Amino acid sequence: MPVWLREYSWRQTGSAVYLSLPLRGVRVTPANIFCTDQYLKVSIPPFLFEAILYAPIDDTNSTAKIGNGIIFFTLYKKEMAMWDSLTLANANKEKLQHLRENAVLKAHEKAKEETEAKKVTKQEHKKYALEATMKLEEAERKRIEDLKEKERQKVTKELELWKKEQKDAEKQKRIQKEGELYQQLEQLKEKKKEEINKTRIPNEGTSKTRLKPTKGHGSCSMFSENLKEEQLPAPRSAATIKINFTSRVFPTALRESRIAEEEEWLRKQAEARRTVSADLSELEDLKEEEKNPEWLKDKGKHRCKMFATGNYLAAVNAYNLAVRLNSKLPLLYLNRAACHLKLRNLHKAIEDSSKALELLTPPVPDNENARVKAYVRRGTAFCQLELYTEGLQDYEAALKIDPKNKTIEKDAEKIRHLIQGTMQDY
Repeated sequence: MPVWLREYSWRQTGSAVYLSLPLRGVRVTPANIFCTDQYLKVSIPPFLFEAILYAPIDDTNSTAKIGNGIIFFTLYKKEMAMWDSLTLANANKEKLQHLRENAVLKAHEKAKEETEAKKVTKQEHKKYALEATMKLEEAERKRIEDLKEKERQKVTKELELWKKEQKDAEKQKRIQKEGELYQQLEQLKEKKKEEINKTRIPNEGTSKTRLKPTKGHGSCSMFSENLKEEQLPAPRSAATIKINFTSRVFPTALRESRIAEEEEWLRKQAEARRTVSADLSELEDLKEEEKNPEWLKDKGKHRCKMFATGNYLAAVNAYNLAVRLNSKLPLLYLNRAACHLKLRNLHKAIEDSSKALELLTPPVPDNENARVKAYVRRGTAFCQLELYTEGLQDYEAALKIDPKNKTIEKDAEKIRHLIQGTMQDY
């Protein structure tokens, strides 16, 4: 037989009823309390409290606080009115049984509706997640197609430029050949004129012996010009002129050089040589250009197409050597982080991205693109390690630098949904 709890106290206002039910020596949980709009029950074997309320209440917003051996109910009335009593008076057993059954049926219907609502909400979330994933995949596919189109246009432009250069070279050769032919023709004409002049000179000499020169005006004849030509000085003797050129480290001429960039390059080369000389046993088989960090960076990314063909381990080896030669280039760490992401070396990808961000200081417009890549790659590594909060921070930092990047914005929104889903699971 249950032990009925008769000791309780209550008070009311026009909008709420406050009920205090003492329960000492027993452990109460929310599962022991059952409440509908007009029925309240507390069942803690062997104790039992049951009340058919005087008027309907708002069971959704009503609350129950458990503590210090007391259950304190705050029941909000559906209608503003003062109750004559807490429970319904003069109710027979049949009416009470009917009210209990109705309360149980309403509770079941409400639980069913809540279950259906949760199911619909879950389906909507799944549908939204699927649509978001499809949009991200479509954006990624479009980005790849755009990159392919840009690369195709670039190759087409380079091919057209090469063809134009070939045409210009052929035109230049043709002009040069025409100039040489013209010079040869001029030389032949000169030779013919000289031969003709040589054949004329003896005849003119014989006529000179027969003619007598006359005095006065017009005494100078055409033979005076020949005499002047015969009195010309002899050609100069051949000699050798020595020319001293300015010594240059670079093969380009001084007028074509960029002194500031070349000095920076020489400084980096000197630093790289000091690094190389520290461990000659490992680097003695390398060529001179292979000891250049810039050359190794290009080799890892473009020249051998290691990254594009999926040979990420070889690209990482090239970047490792480049970092040993010069540890001050942020792009080396940034590109090596991309390789580590492909190889699933997530912790190393985070380290390289962080190192690149350290070197990309102070933040200026020239290094915005590199800083965005560093934040995105580190955030991607964090997300793959399921550290979504840290990943979201890096994506938001990238958005602050490049707020118009829609791809990064969509990825950040996806991470926010993942964080919300994880919190709901807990």
